[in-house]
Amino acid sequence: MKASVIALAVLWTGALFAQAPPSPVPAAHIDRLATLLDLSDAQKTQVQAILQDEHARMHASFDQAKASGTKPDWAQMQALHAQIQQETLQKLAPVLSEAQLKKFQTLQEMHGEMMHGHFGHGGPPAGATPPALQN
Repeated sequence: MKASVIALAVLWTGALFAQAPPSPVPAAHIDRLATLLDLSDAQKTQVQAILQDEHARMHASFDQAKASGTKPDWAQMQALHAQIQQETLQKLAPVLSEAQLKKFQTLQEMHGEMMHGHFGHGGPPAGATPPALQN
């Protein structure tokens, strides 16, 4: 079960962030997240709105930094990204159960690792087995 959830998470996060900005979060990605978190229809609608807002805020901050004509400072952009993610978690807390919120946070952490850490830029380190393949 855990390996299948991780595999779905990898597919969900990889597909979500492989798209070109600033398109909204596609319905197919929300559907996958709804499956992973076992969301009710009401939760799905609320989560979609919250994630659309997060997505729009991320792109707006990137566009604003780009429009300033100066190269955005990596640390500042990372701090803003972390702040927006934290605000998203606060908005999700009353919508999701404790277990669902914990799963969401795990998915978010996995996405961060894939994009910026262990599995970003070229795949896993030599000799490592990606989590989706571990039992």
